[in-house]
Amino acid sequence: MMAPDPQRSLFAADALLPGGWARNVLVQWDAAGRITGVACASSDAAPLAGVPQAPGPLLAGMPNLHSHAFQRAFAGLTEYRTAGQDSFWSWREHMYRFAASITPEQLEAIATWLYVEMLEAGYTAVCEFHYLHHDRGGQPYADGATLSLALLRAARTAGIGITLLPALYQSSGFGGQPPRAQQARFIRSTDDMLSLLERLTPAAQAQGAALGLAPHSLRAVAPDSLHAALQGLASLIPQAPIHIHIAEQTQEVDDCLAWSGQRPVQWLLEHAPVDAHWCLVHATHMTPHEYAAAARTGAVAGICPSTEANLGDGIFDMPLWLQHGGRWGLGSDSHACVNAAEELLLLEYGQRLVRRQRNLLASAAQPETASAMTLQALQGGAQAAGRPIGGLAPGQQADLVVLDAQHAALRELPAHRMLSAHVFGSPRSAGIDSTWVAGVRRTSRGRHALHETAARAFVAARSAILAAQ
Repeated sequence: MMAPDPQRSLFAADALLPGGWARNVLVQWDAAGRITGVACASSDAAPLAGVPQAPGPLLAGMPNLHSHAFQRAFAGLTEYRTAGQDSFWSWREHMYRFAASITPEQLEAIATWLYVEMLEAGYTAVCEFHYLHHDRGGQPYADGATLSLALLRAARTAGIGITLLPALYQSSGFGGQPPRAQQARFIRSTDDMLSLLERLTPAAQAQGAALGLAPHSLRAVAPDSLHAALQGLASLIPQAPIHIHIAEQTQEVDDCLAWSGQRPVQWLLEHAPVDAHWCLVHATHMTPHEYAAAARTGAVAGICPSTEANLGDGIFDMPLWLQHGGRWGLGSDSHACVNAAEELLLLEYGQRLVRRQRNLLASAAQPETASAMTLQALQGGAQAAGRPIGGLAPGQQADLVVLDAQHAALRELPAHRMLSAHVFGSPRSAGIDSTWVAGVRRTSRGRHALHETAARAFVAARSAILAAQ
């Protein structure tokens, strides 16, 4: 066996592999950042000379399967009552006003800071559900890809992996209702969207990004447009990921019933070729039959616990989904919270509040709740991203997270308990020592090299946007 290359290897006393925890693990990767070997030595093995040693348990980096980057800049700024009964729909009015003011430069600054935050908090990849397309007057830029390219640059600058999902948004309600004035920046024809994907393909390929499509929702894309877009996507990018907001709010369910006589998930499953390339974002309000039918397709449920709580959406029935073999992953959506471990905590706690039980997302194979959730979210997130980022295994990308074994919340615990303490008993991001993307270290001792400069640019962009409103 050839000696490991110190620049392309990492030794960990403990690592969470797809099959569970293992001791004395050597991970090696190639020049492209793809894992070539994961070897477990004997229980008394010492670190190999010259090979970097992880200062704590080693995990695969978490994919964030649902992000609206621009919304990070108004997180925390809508927490006051403006109506007799505040809801998702009143929050959306705030979002429209904020979205109306953003320039390409401001979007790039916001996204760069957000992606730095994600890397510091345990995410190593992001699926960017991107529906802000045009200028502040709702007119196309000279280059229609202007804002999409800003997001790709932000990901490249921060060093995070990205799946870019331009959103198809054409109407304000079910049945092709005309768009509202506040939605003018979002609107694209189906042909224009397919042209955008063609335009973005070389830029995405140049930085190892994936491209897909996000039909925004059934209320925003009429059936004919949805079918045409899916056909065009299949010709342009076979096997591309497809993400859609679905059944997030009870009003959405009621409106869909009034339009079609069917609930949103029911309609989608009967009228679209939903399969393992799809991500059903939220899918909060489903019947037991819909849970079973959606799980059978192999689609991923995109769960965003902090946003769903912030917006009062409701709680996804994860035990029922898992009962049917459903796959799932985590997103931070509106970025009220940017922390992979905290999303895991909120997901489990929401289930506990509904069921009045504990450790609901553990399994017979993996009784440690934090470990079980991490492995499930890795696999579902990778599937939704359409990228090989599903765990510490040959052929997967070397996206890594190392916990800080010297953090007070983790110190002197066994590795599986360190992860549990990280999720359920620590300040969470403070328990992360370092993150790696494609074999390149992006954070050290919990901090990204661009932390200060990216933060300043973010604050300046947010201040300018607020001043313009």
